[in-house]
Order: sequence, then structure tokens, then C-alpha cells
Amino acid sequence: MDSWHRNLLNTGQAELVEAWLPGVRLLDDLSWNIVETVVLAVEHGQHRYVIKAGGPSNHHIQREIAAHQSSVHVLARRNCAPKLRFADRALNILVTQYLEGCLVEGTEAEYAPETYVQAGAVLRVFHDQAAHRDPDYEEAATTKALAWLGKPHRIDSRAAEKARAILGAYKPKPVIVVPTHGDWQPRNWLLDGEVLKVIDFGRYELRPAASDFCRLAVQQWRTAPQLQSAFFAGYGSDPRHSRLWSVMQLREAVATAAWAYQVGDLEFEKQGLRMLRDALDTF
Repeated sequence: MDSWHRNLLNTGQAELVEAWLPGVRLLDDLSWNIVETVVLAVEHGQHRYVIKAGGPSNHHIQREIAAHQSSVHVLARRNCAPKLRFADRALNILVTQYLEGCLVEGTEAEYAPETYVQAGAVLRVFHDQAAHRDPDYEEAATTKALAWLGKPHRIDSRAAEKARAILGAYKPKPVIVVPTHGDWQPRNWLLDGEVLKVIDFGRYELRPAASDFCRLAVQQWRTAPQLQSAFFAGYGSDPRHSRLWSVMQLREAVATAAWAYQVGDLEFEKQGLRMLRDALDTF
């Protein structure tokens, strides 16, 4: 067993990878080094793969395994998402096909309308595969956002008080939930030639479809509204409803600011605090 197995994975994970892919070779460490997740590009025979592994407190790997075992196949068979090769929930590890392509974030494609037409069309395929009425989602999501306000954060006390009051007064109703990516934005899109592909399903969950628009709305759409129009041209409609959308953005802002503070991601925390100011202004 090569030393990188022992250095980057725990013993059980390293042994499992060697059993799945004997003699596997490390190509690159793609880890973000923010949360307890290891992301590795590897080679076995003539094929390349991505290994994702996490520690006991990492819930993203579990979500990603669930996504691949239930919903990602509709995109994978179009070669728009990676195919799952191996997974072990107990050891918190999965191996997927390596997708060819260049990351959209930081390139000209990040602000090209054609990218967003494709992103909207691909997301619609993902959303349309299943839907059901959930009487409990909104109450659970709101309770979770309120819990973030009870944890350590650097949200201004007046903003926190206003957010807590709005969320506390909110009367949740049943909503339609669909498979969602949870982090639909250019840092998780690849372009292979002119074909858009999607990676990283670690925030997968059944949610209202509009929740997948939250990241774009506070980032790229905020400064380039033509990208929003291009996206919905590809998606086919705009399912956002003012009241639910406003509450959704508020919950997302609270969670972003508090989570980013806890993991030490200062730039993401700044974004979360800006999101919170903007969200509170809608009430």
C-alpha cells in the first residue's frame, strides 16, 4: 500500500480503496481543506476516478452516496454527472468516475449566458425526475435556521434579533419537494467543450426546487441579471413565490454566515453576512 493511502485516508478507508482498485495511483489532491473531507483524483488501469472520504462527523459523504444511489443517474446517463463506482456508508467513502472538463468558476464561461441556459436545462432534468408534497419540510428548515442563530456566529445582534423574529413568526405550509443539488453554482460546473457537467452532490436533499437558485441569486445573478434570464430560458419557468422565496433566502443567509464562521471560511462568511443584510431588506 502506497504511503499516500495512509497519509490521506484512515486505515479502513485505505484498505477498502486498495480492495476496490488494487495498485491505484494518486494523481492529485483536490481537497478544499475547510471541512473534514478528502477529495482525490486517482488512476487505475486506463481509467481515472475521484475518491471522496470523510471522518465520522462529515455528513456530506452520506448525502453524496444517497444522491448517487437515488437521483444522479438521470444526469450520469447523459454524461452530465459522474457515475458511482463504489461506496461504503459505514466508512464514509465513495469512488466515482472522473469527469473530463474545466471548472467554470473563474473563467469567461462563468458569465456567459450560454452556460446558464445549459445549467437551467440540466437542473430541470434533475428536478423533474420526482416530486412529492411534504407537510414537514418548511417547519424543519425553519427550526434548523433558528438553531444556527443559537450557535456561535458573528451576525450583528440586531440582525440576529430581526431574523429570529421573522423566522419565529413564520407559519410553514406544505410544499412540493424534489431532488436538489444544494450547491448549484459555477464552482460545481464543468465545461467539456460546449457541454456542461455537474459535480459534488454533498448537499443533496429533497427540497423545494427554488432552493437550488439561492447561490446563483446572491452571486452571479446579483451583478449580471441577464444570466438569470438565460437560466430560466433553459429551466423553462420560474417557480419562485415571493413569500416562500424570501424566507428561503433568509434561512440560507443565516446558515451560510454561521457555518462559514464555524469552519473559518472568512470570505464565505462575508458573503453570508451580505446575504443576510439583503434578505432582511425584503421584509
